[in-house]
Amino acid sequence: MTFKKTLAALAAAATFSMAASAEELSVAATPVPHAEILEFIKPALAEQGVELDVKVFTDYIQPNIQVDQKRMDANFFQHQPYLDEFNEGRGTNLVTVAGVHVEPFGAYSNRIESLDALEDGAVVAIPNDPTNGGRALLLLQKHGLIKLEDASKITATPRDIAENPKNLDFKELEAATLPRILNQVDMALINTNYALEAGLNPTEDALVIEGPDSPYVNILVARPDNKDSDAMKKLAAALNSDDTKEFILNQYEGAVVPAF
Repeated sequence: MTFKKTLAALAAAATFSMAASAEELSVAATPVPHAEILEFIKPALAEQGVELDVKVFTDYIQPNIQVDQKRMDANFFQHQPYLDEFNEGRGTNLVTVAGVHVEPFGAYSNRIESLDALEDGAVVAIPNDPTNGGRALLLLQKHGLIKLEDASKITATPRDIAENPKNLDFKELEAATLPRILNQVDMALINTNYALEAGLNPTEDALVIEGPDSPYVNILVARPDNKDSDAMKKLAAALNSDDTKEFILNQYEGAVVPAF
């Protein structure tokens, strides 16, 4: 065998060895910004021997079920209040690995340009899951449109409204559908990931939006049996890296805010 062939064989063997030793990590994520952020860190993880397999979901239920049933290793789409509610309601024991970013929650409308323009009896759509629905109501309370019986209840529903001076008509709908029905209601409270997917710019299009002090940090979630694995630690570190922070700031221009 010639010297060049020997080098080529050694290189091929090294490549095969690296591929054979690479650990695959499957992560369920909603498309924007979660899957985009995961795709951004893929090359860095590959250099560390972790092959990231990103599966995109468009709902808030299946990503947790897939991880709980060990069909996926982790997920990246939710905040802690939602995870707590899911674990309690479904009897699961999913755990937080790392906090990554905040997606300021906003109110959007195709019919009005300010909250002051909301008429008596206006139809307002909010997410139908307890934590995001409560988040929407808390935002409206902050801006004086309603008053809740418990001003700090994060799982509030329209039934918890004590004062509703404009007689707003609340419609509870699946979070993913809210951008699509924006033309059918006077205002909708929309999660930023779904707003971005629909081509909305939260910093420009939202009538009101949460501030940077929002407690709803989006988190990387896994199971107790794999949360401390070497690959999971590498994934968490990559999500909390300076490069990822710079990517988030440049890519989303304030619509998504790093939480680390």
